[in-house]
This record gives sequence, C-alpha cells and structure tokens, in this order.
Amino acid sequence: MPSHQVGTREQWRQARLELLAAEKELTRRNDELTRQRQQLPWVRIDADYRFTAADGGDVSLADLFGHRSQLLIYHFMFGPDWEAGCPMCSSLADGFDGIRVHLEHHDVALAAVSRAPAEKLAAYRKRMGWSFPWLSSSGTSFNVDFGVSYTAESVAGGAEHNFAPLPAALLDPRHLPAEAQGLSAFALEDGVVYHTYSTYARGCEPLWGMWQWLDRAPAGRNEQGMSWFHRHDEYAQPAAG
Repeated sequence: MPSHQVGTREQWRQARLELLAAEKELTRRNDELTRQRQQLPWVRIDADYRFTAADGGDVSLADLFGHRSQLLIYHFMFGPDWEAGCPMCSSLADGFDGIRVHLEHHDVALAAVSRAPAEKLAAYRKRMGWSFPWLSSSGTSFNVDFGVSYTAESVAGGAEHNFAPLPAALLDPRHLPAEAQGLSAFALEDGVVYHTYSTYARGCEPLWGMWQWLDRAPAGRNEQGMSWFHRHDEYAQPAAG
C-alpha cells in the first residue's frame, strides 16, 4: 500500500465533507444520465435470432423474456474455440448471478449470450457454480450485429467497437475472430421486441461490483495490469491456520 499523508480527525472530516459534495454531484449527474438512457428511442428487432439453450433447445430472443417485459443480456466473452470463459467476464458474472432473482422480481429477465457451443457454456457454468440462463449464439449474426464479435467479414464491412472505429489490433486479420464484452437491453411490448440500450468497454464497469468495492478501499484498485485477478476457482488456497 502506498504511503499517504496522516492528519487529525478534524482534517479528515473537512476533507471528507469536500469529497462528499463532489460525490453528491456525481450522484445527481448519474441520475440525469439514467433519465437520458431511458429516453433513448427504441429500435424494433425484426431479425429472428435463435439461440441454443443448455439443454439443446431452440430459444428465440422473445423467449428469453419469460413472462417479463424487460430483458438484459450480458455479452459474455467465450469464443467457439475457447476452453474457458473470459476471466474478466467470469468475475463480473460472479456478481450478477446472485442478483438475478431480485431483477426477476422487478420485471427484468437476465441472461448471458456467447458464441461458444451450448455444451461448453453449460460445463463452464457448472464449474463456476452459476445458475443464470446462458445461451449460445453459434451460427447466428447476433454477436456481430450487437458489436461484440468481430470476423474478417464484419471488419471489412465497417464494424465498430463501442460506437467508434475499431482499434488497430482488430484491423489485423491475425487477431480475428475476436470477442468483446457488453450489455444490451431489450423491451417486449405487444409481442414486439425492441432494442433499447447497449454499452461496452468501461461502460460495463458499474456492473462489475468488484471495482466498486475496491474504489472504496484505502489503496483503491492499485492496478498492475489485468492479471492480478483470476477465475474464482483458480486462486491459490490460503495456508491452513
């Protein structure tokens, strides 16, 4: 942990009050952004996206709502040839797996979608101890259409990442196909599915509870690259006693 200035309780309180004012302003700004997010125009989904469930069943995008009117899909990075899911996505999923029941009781369905075959997704979900619905989009254009998978064809066709030109690395054919994370929101109204919102890259960061806790720890994220965290079953076990 880095060295830090030490002060009196009175000095700490004064600095904390100044920070509190900034935090409250950020909260108010976030409330406004939430209102703007909910005012985005809805886009009707006319494509007949079909997914493969863990049991091999065929599932439509509308099916993922169940009896709810809202749907959140986490675009989980797990390519067809990968042996395991992305460690970053796995860390994020550790958090949202537990809150799914609360979302479902507030008219919001939650699912993850990846391009890996359904049997791989089912095996990895079992290994991780998760229960959220996880669908395979293998053989469909869903991931490409929603900007979370990149192929030579999609890149040649002008694919974007996070609503901007692709980074140089993804323009190199040697790095394709490639996967990205993201979150997309959908609404179901009168039998019609609409796309309402998508976010990528650091836009997903507020969903990642680990960062929110670390941001409030004395040393913060103390980041040294992205290799310090692992899938939750890959950490070395602490010594007995």
